[in-house]
Amino acid sequence: QVQLVESGGGLVQAGGSLRLTCAASGRTFNINTVGWHRQAPGKDREFIARITWSGGGTYYTDSVKGRFTISRDIAKNAVYLQMSSLRPDDTAVYYCAARTAGTLFGYNNWGQGTQVTVSS
Repeated sequence: QVQLVESGGGLVQAGGSLRLTCAASGRTFNINTVGWHRQAPGKDREFIARITWSGGGTYYTDSVKGRFTISRDIAKNAVYLQMSSLRPDDTAVYYCAARTAGTLFGYNNWGQGTQVTVSS
């Protein structure tokens, strides 16, 4: 089991930046991939970015490509989401999730989320 705790959310003006942190604990040696997701009010949860734990390969959805950067620090068991050029439609609860070895699809460990609010 892997425990995940997000932090770094808050209120920011449009055009501003925030950095979210996902702190992992527990059986972190089993982590294969970490992904960031978000859920806006009244909408389904949306995957936005992922990073492989060992190789560091990344992938972004078109909605955040060029504005958000995902990175990780294995020594600190942390994954970051640097968000720039924020827009009001980025307002959501942001979740990190980990896929561990043996899990073929989806993510089997989730954090509790952190609120990001972008004002216009």
